[in-house]
Amino acid sequence: MKHMQLKETTDARTLKDWMRLPWSIYANDKNWIPHLRQDVEKVFDPEKNKLLKPDKDTGKQGEVVRWVLYAENGSAIGRIAAFINPKTAYEEKQPTGGMGFFECIDDQNAANLMLDAARDWLKARGMEAMDGPVNFGDKNQFWGVLTDNFVDPPVYGNNYNPPYYKTLLENYGFQVYFRQLFYKRSAQVRAQPIFHRKYNQLMRDPDFRVRDVSGLSVEKIADDFRTVYNAAWVDHENNKTMEASTALKIVKAMKPVMDPRIVLFVDYKDVPVAFYISLPELNEIFKYVNGDLNWLGKLKFLWHKWRRTVKTMTGVVFGVAKEWQGKGLEGALIVFAELQVVDKGIYQDTILTWIGDFNPRMLKLCENLSAVNYRSLATYRYLFDRSKPFERHPIIQKKD
Repeated sequence: MKHMQLKETTDARTLKDWMRLPWSIYANDKNWIPHLRQDVEKVFDPEKNKLLKPDKDTGKQGEVVRWVLYAENGSAIGRIAAFINPKTAYEEKQPTGGMGFFECIDDQNAANLMLDAARDWLKARGMEAMDGPVNFGDKNQFWGVLTDNFVDPPVYGNNYNPPYYKTLLENYGFQVYFRQLFYKRSAQVRAQPIFHRKYNQLMRDPDFRVRDVSGLSVEKIADDFRTVYNAAWVDHENNKTMEASTALKIVKAMKPVMDPRIVLFVDYKDVPVAFYISLPELNEIFKYVNGDLNWLGKLKFLWHKWRRTVKTMTGVVFGVAKEWQGKGLEGALIVFAELQVVDKGIYQDTILTWIGDFNPRMLKLCENLSAVNYRSLATYRYLFDRSKPFERHPIIQKKD
C-alpha cells in the first residue's frame, strides 16, 4: 500500500482513531470481543498508571508513545504503542522496551512502518531490544499474540488477533521469547480419585479446613492472599515479598467482579497454606457492552450479573506454601470447587489463565488436574543488533 502516513497521537482525532481502529480490523470477525475502553485508557493515564510517575525509590519514570497509521484516503489502518517500563527495562543485561496494542491490516509494509517507529523510538532511549505485543504494566492483560485456536472466544483482558499477526511479526524479525499456554478444565471431567481421597483425608483432619471467602472483608482476604503468596513463591528466582498494601490493592481491584464462592483457601491450624483464586469469565458479559462500560454498559453488566449469565470460571492464580507443595492440596481445592460450585450448576467450565512455557512446575500441575492446553499465545522479542545471539526466556528454577 502506497503513501501511508504515520502520526503520533497528539490530538483528539488521532486518539479517537487509535482507540476505534480495532472495530474496523475485526468488523467481520463474529468471535471478537473488544477490550473495554476504560481498561485501555487507564494504561496511558498518568493518574491511573503509576509507571508514568517517578518511582519513589529509583526516581525513574516510564515513557510511552502511540501512533496511528493512515492510508492515502485518510482511513486508519494500523496502530501501535511503544513504552519503557522502568521496573523491568533496566533489570536485564540487555535493556528492553515494549511494543503493544498492535493492530494492523494484512500488509507487511504497513506493519514494518509502525514497528520501525517503535524500534527507533526505543533505540533513541537506550533500549537494545523490544518485547511485544506486551502491556505497559501487569502481565495479566494485553499480553502476547494469539498463535492458535481462533475459534474459542477471547478471555477477558487477553489479546485476540487475526492469524496473520504472527506472520507480520515474524517476517519483521521477531522471535518467540516465550509461549503463553491457556488450559481449560471441563466440569464433565471429574477430579481424579486420588484427589478425592486426599480431600476426604483432609476433611477428617480437624487441623485442616477448605473454605471460600464468603462474608470476609477485603482486608482479611488480602491478608490471607499475601500469607500464601509469600510462602508459595519464596523459592522462585527474582521473587519479591508482597507487601500488605499491594495485596490489598489487588483484592480491591477484584472486588467488583469477585464471586466469593470461587475464591478458595486451605487452612492448616487456622493459617492459610494454599489458594485457588478464580473470577467469573467477564467476557461472557462484556460481549454485550461493545467495549464501553459507560452507564449503559454498566446497566447491561449488572443485568447479566444478576441473571448469572457467566458459566465459566477463569482461574487467576494457584498457590501452595512451599512446605505443603506436592502433598495434594491442589487436588483438594479442585474437589472442593467441584462439589461446592460445579455440582450445584453455578459454573460449568474452568479456564486457567496463561502460564508461561518457562514454568514447568505449573504446567505439570495443569496436566495432573486433567486440564487441556486449548489455546496458545506468544510473547516475541526483537533484538536491535541483528548479529547478537537470541536467547529465550530462562526456565524458572528453584532457589538453592
